Amino acid sequence: MQHSSRQFKAPPVILNAQGVPRSVGFELEFSGLTLDQTAEAVQRALGGAVTARTAATREISTPAAGDFTVELDWAFLKREAAADAQAEKHNVWLDRLSDAAAVLVPIEVVCPPLPITDLDRLDDLVGALRDAGAIGTEESLIAAYGVHINAEIPRLDAKTLHAYLRAFALLQWWLVKAHAVDPARDLSPYIALYPEAYAKLLLTQTAPSLDQLAGDYLEHNPSRNHALDLLPLLAELDADRVWRATNDDKIKARPAFHYRLPNCNIEHPDWSLAQSWNVWRVVEALADSEDDLQALGAAFLAADLPILGVRRGAWIKHVDQWLTDRALA
Repeated sequence: MQHSSRQFKAPPVILNAQGVPRSVGFELEFSGLTLDQTAEAVQRALGGAVTARTAATREISTPAAGDFTVELDWAFLKREAAADAQAEKHNVWLDRLSDAAAVLVPIEVVCPPLPITDLDRLDDLVGALRDAGAIGTEESLIAAYGVHINAEIPRLDAKTLHAYLRAFALLQWWLVKAHAVDPARDLSPYIALYPEAYAKLLLTQTAPSLDQLAGDYLEHNPSRNHALDLLPLLAELDADRVWRATNDDKIKARPAFHYRLPNCNIEHPDWSLAQSWNVWRVVEALADSEDDLQALGAAFLAADLPILGVRRGAWIKHVDQWLTDRALA
């Protein structure tokens, strides 16, 4: 039997609106390996064939899990390599630059969406990357490596979206503590939390429409650089509206939350993606209970002090106790 820290806990809602298991994708950022070493590790763990798409990208087509992408997370190199590939050219200097950049630029493994009931197949992937020499958040002094979770929304309607947004807004401070977010990542601009004013807006709204939820989000959080990035999901609803508001062509539309808070501690023998998922699952559990959302939301608004707002430390303690009492964590 697996240790509990390696077991992916099931969320309250497993099936999507079509009656099939929801899908979840993961992205892992780390260093210590080259592109080819990373691709070879993925292949060892999951089988399949490796294809060099560009000097900055490898694709591994696995027989059971789908297509995994390995890339250097450096916009300049990806752009130059893509241009070369499109022109059907091969510049050796790009290959050399790619190998050299691996020392300073994070490698990213992008997993395909997997059924929520089948996530444990990623354990072998993490183990293979660790054995190959991948190092993560704690070992990096120059980059804030993390794990991104792309969890499909159960239903793309206003009620469901409002529930998840309220759940995250109420838990966001607690989540930073629960994940033990590395200080370098916490200070970075990439995983900003929602402003307190936006949290209060969400908690005082009654049955907002999808249009209202989208407009409010784009007004308060017009950037991908948030711990819970909603822009891919909003782009699934209305891509033009999102791109007009953000002018960001990197946003990829999909009916999923883009959760960016967890560290990537891949070099630790006892670390697994299940640990990151199981903390996110608390958001899933809270979002599924309207009574709990109402109760915790009322407590948050009641804790709001003039000028000072809600005291973060006190609220984290309140959430800790509340989750324990409700057996949600």
